[in-house]
Amino acid sequence: MSEPTWPAPVADHPIDATVVLPGSKSLTNRYLVLAAAAGEPSRLRAPLRSRDTQLMADGLRALGTTIDDVGPDTGFGPDWLVTPRDLHGPATVDCGLAGTVMRFLPPIAALARGDIAFDGDPRARQRPMAPVIQALRDLGVDVDDGGASVLPFTVRGTGRVPGGTAQIDASASSQFVSGLLLAGARFEHGVRIEHQGPPIPSQPHVTMTLEALRDVGVVGEEIGESCWQVEPGPIGWLDVQVEPDLSNAGPFLAAAAVTGGRVRVPGWPQYTTQAGDALRDLLDAMGADVTLDRDGLTVAGTGELYGLDADLHDAGELAPVVAAVAALATSPSRLSGIAHLRGHETDRLAALATQLNALGGDVAETDDGLVIHPRALRGGRFATYDDHRLATAAAVIGLRVPGIEVENVGTTAKTLPGFTDLWARMLAARTGSASGRG
Repeated sequence: MSEPTWPAPVADHPIDATVVLPGSKSLTNRYLVLAAAAGEPSRLRAPLRSRDTQLMADGLRALGTTIDDVGPDTGFGPDWLVTPRDLHGPATVDCGLAGTVMRFLPPIAALARGDIAFDGDPRARQRPMAPVIQALRDLGVDVDDGGASVLPFTVRGTGRVPGGTAQIDASASSQFVSGLLLAGARFEHGVRIEHQGPPIPSQPHVTMTLEALRDVGVVGEEIGESCWQVEPGPIGWLDVQVEPDLSNAGPFLAAAAVTGGRVRVPGWPQYTTQAGDALRDLLDAMGADVTLDRDGLTVAGTGELYGLDADLHDAGELAPVVAAVAALATSPSRLSGIAHLRGHETDRLAALATQLNALGGDVAETDDGLVIHPRALRGGRFATYDDHRLATAAAVIGLRVPGIEVENVGTTAKTLPGFTDLWARMLAARTGSASGRG
């Protein structure tokens, strides 16, 4: 018996809504790690509470960190007060499917005393881990992975990490670099990461990590090309408001473009290191009117929807929603620079091509992306492969194509709990009304 599906709603009118989004997953998880390694308690205001961030919080709690709810519920839950404690094992960390957990926490676990076991969902055992495992060994950490270089593995912490220089190939994920940098100030000699290989994807995420380190007084910098260094020293406490998650805004802003409507996201930062900020240029290139002012970002559909030629190497997380818009456009699109998406929650390139073609589309995989020729699409079952980005891309398709049945839409809780309710409120909104908080 097949699992129940979510019937993606069709938009019978141009959308006109304000969509308030919770905090950034990428920033929330970086702040959690730094707060756990700091010398004093920190407060994270309006953090994202999703499966990925709860897994990070629970992993840090397993190592001894105290994370408490404080303050009023602002619509997405109360703030988090993070109180650092002596890190210790034995402990087990459930990574789920969260790349940030499986790649950020092992370097922190190396600072603990005792064995810290890491495992996750079945698909997590297929995700690349060799660079961080080998780097930890090069920095003086004992890691028992049975020779497999994937989950499950055990970090055998001694309470100290010598640190120094590690040479890695981070071309599969910038998270390998960020995870080592976040813990590097606590290593006796700091850390220097030298990337050797093709260009790393999602470079803005490394910039985000360096800025977060500077926020807590850590000396971290990029040295030349493909080399980063963090000096040893104390990590300061945080009192920080977490920016809204700009990548999670993707399907909602795309909804404005594909329905000829208008969606506003309040609180969009004037400056940010989030890769999701690329949505402004991408949707503009596809025919939408995009306006950023002090009140937020507004995307308005114009009735025109063009294909585009885009290198998404630095913003690969946007590829599924951009592919969905491209499938509804009036001219072909080429998305490139995203070969690394084959190692995400699923092989996103194969999944997008398979599912869009099953609906009557014309999508071909290339070595590093997709070529999309728009065709009239039909309804059908849309598999998500337990991938939140596939589910939200399917929701965008469903706005224009009746009969889209989305499998396991609950996987969106990985980064955006309550997605279907928020989607429904956006569709129900009229001029001047807000979609509410999800």
